[in-house]
Amino acid sequence: MRRIRDRSAQTSSFSVARLALAFLLLALGGCLFLLPVSSASAQGDTPVVRLIDFHDHVDIVSARYLTRSIARANADNVELIVIELNTPGGNLDSTRHIVTAILESERPVVVFVAPDGAQAASAGTFIAISGGVLAMAPATNIGAATPVDSNGRDLPSTLKSKVTQDASAFMRSISDKRGRNSDELELTVTLGRAYTSTQAINLRIADLKANHIEDLLSQIDGRAIPAFDRDVTVHTAGAHIEKRQMQLVDRVLSFLANPNLAFLLITLGTIGLIVEMWSPGIWIPGTLGFTFLVLGFVGVGHIDYSWAGIVFIGLAVVLFVLEAQAPGVSYFGISGAIALVLGGFFLAGRFNDGDLPGGVQTVSYWLLGILGVSVVAFVAWLSWQIRIVKNIPDWISAGSSTQLVGKEAEVTMDLDPEGEVHLAGEFWSAELSGADFLPPGTNVPKGSTVRVVRVEGVHLFVEPLMSVT
Repeated sequence: MRRIRDRSAQTSSFSVARLALAFLLLALGGCLFLLPVSSASAQGDTPVVRLIDFHDHVDIVSARYLTRSIARANADNVELIVIELNTPGGNLDSTRHIVTAILESERPVVVFVAPDGAQAASAGTFIAISGGVLAMAPATNIGAATPVDSNGRDLPSTLKSKVTQDASAFMRSISDKRGRNSDELELTVTLGRAYTSTQAINLRIADLKANHIEDLLSQIDGRAIPAFDRDVTVHTAGAHIEKRQMQLVDRVLSFLANPNLAFLLITLGTIGLIVEMWSPGIWIPGTLGFTFLVLGFVGVGHIDYSWAGIVFIGLAVVLFVLEAQAPGVSYFGISGAIALVLGGFFLAGRFNDGDLPGGVQTVSYWLLGILGVSVVAFVAWLSWQIRIVKNIPDWISAGSSTQLVGKEAEVTMDLDPEGEVHLAGEFWSAELSGADFLPPGTNVPKGSTVRVVRVEGVHLFVEPLMSVT
């Protein structure tokens, strides 16, 4: 019987341990942002080549990673920056940021489309040709940069003409600066042309073919490579190669920067908060709900979102909170579900005037439909359960347990002096009030009636309505 009394203490200890674990995780997460980035650490006069891996879609997160890596390499005054590129494309605005960082780099930048089978497609074409030298591994390709709409389809004629002209001008301006074949590169935008590594070299789009990074460095040793405002002769024979990849923080942000995942996290977070508000004190739904909401909005912050979607999602959260405060009404819950679906629909990509293939991400219609139906079904079930509960005589929520004082309960497990009682449709651990002053062996048998005199958490202190044995 003593174990019943210890439940509150165990729960309290568990809460303290959980809080300590949360602070530990936050501290570890903060340390990730403080991890030092490798610097040019080669000894003596050995030249340092900074090799930056870029094997991802072009988006806000990956663009920030690449531009930051280029800036750090400039600060470290490395001999050469090599970007190993393999991308199916991405966002045009992010591409412009990357191209600007490459063109304005004080240290020469070489773009190496590798490994074998890699591609510099769509947005990758702009990035590839912006390098002072463009090298390609065997069995790689470049091109196919025709703008499309948010669903990957052709744009309407008028809009397509405007967007295509803008992308063509961007392509031509880069190729002219780097002395590449502007006419052939412009066809990658207007006609969606793509070229193999051999074709790209023959057409003066790429500069050379290399089997691997060591082969590349051997071929360009002593070569003058254009940088920001001058040509820089690089010495790469025997250079020390420092490889830089996305850090864990960047990878997590890149994972979260998916409209489908962000919308799913926001939906689950909202449901968790509803459950917590309806039945306060459980903690787990509220904790998970708050965490999911934060992660969801972190993801939204790293995509090209629209304010219309954010406003609808915010309205949905408010309506769900109102439903939790007035459970069983259903109006607020169903309205919140509709607002949530509209928020997901308008969240990303719907107002985009055109982008490169692989650049525009939207919330899936399937996900919108499934979550919309699920949330409506959940609200309906919740309302039905609340109506059932309200029909239970003298039902009192666990969150309002102080109202139990003075209520009568039935003993379901002998009180000697601890046991269990049934009250307000629920079973409670209970203890005879003033048990320390009762004679040894005092017992209130099962089936007896007691009155609640005090409540501590979920533990009741009671007194019998009849003489005890």
